[in-house]
Amino acid sequence: MKDNECIQFLQWALPGLTMRWQGFRKVRAQVCRRVSRRMRALGSPDIAAYRAVLAANPQEWAELDAMCRITVSRFCRDRTVFDALGGKILPELAGSALARDERELRAWSAGCASGEKAYSLAIVWRLCVQPSFPSLKLRILATDSDPHMLERARRARFSASSLKDMPRAWLAKAFIHTGNTFRLRASFRESIAFVQQDIRSTVPDGPFHLILCRNLAFTYFAERLQDEILACITRQLIPGGVLVIGSHESLPPGHTRLAPWGRPPGIFRKAKV
Repeated sequence: MKDNECIQFLQWALPGLTMRWQGFRKVRAQVCRRVSRRMRALGSPDIAAYRAVLAANPQEWAELDAMCRITVSRFCRDRTVFDALGGKILPELAGSALARDERELRAWSAGCASGEKAYSLAIVWRLCVQPSFPSLKLRILATDSDPHMLERARRARFSASSLKDMPRAWLAKAFIHTGNTFRLRASFRESIAFVQQDIRSTVPDGPFHLILCRNLAFTYFAERLQDEILACITRQLIPGGVLVIGSHESLPPGHTRLAPWGRPPGIFRKAKV
């Protein structure tokens, strides 16, 4: 399938999946390859034939939806965000929790893919924050709609390319290097639970002190769905809780209960009252 054919197809199909074309412009090649493979498997000779399959078989839309899941991820993506988490955000949340006589912080990593975001948070906590708050635990719930990605996350084995943004000192402390892979040490995995959920229809029970929803809802989803998800996320945050989105993402207009944290961009705090 040629690129222009794929663009036209995605512009037509994505609204039917409550997604938007703008978020897929730079990553469309991954989706186009999957659609091409699916067409070959179905014996569809061209995109018109595949559109006919979609029209005749509503279940095929679920297959297309799965093909539109973007799985590119790596540890400590946007390093300044994780520096802020370790240097200020998590310590401040931890101090406030102890002042309320709480014994744990609760975090939710939405759209966790193969685990890099959730594990990055666990590494930052254990190496940079926990030594100053030894009585406090961090519990992380990591959710994703793709069971295959969740299985990869639970295995906790990664290639060097997934770790290229991680500080070398953290890499040495958190991972065991075996052959061509790096396995995360068990002590960094024990605080994380991986659960299959699609944020478009289900959100976990809160409340949470911290929510990571990076490079997912506010990139790929349609504006109406963004509004709905933001409302759900806001309800799940404690007063004073923090939402972290992608550094190149923005929240939909009209939100009033979340204020920018400052630098770096993409970090918001829920009003305390």
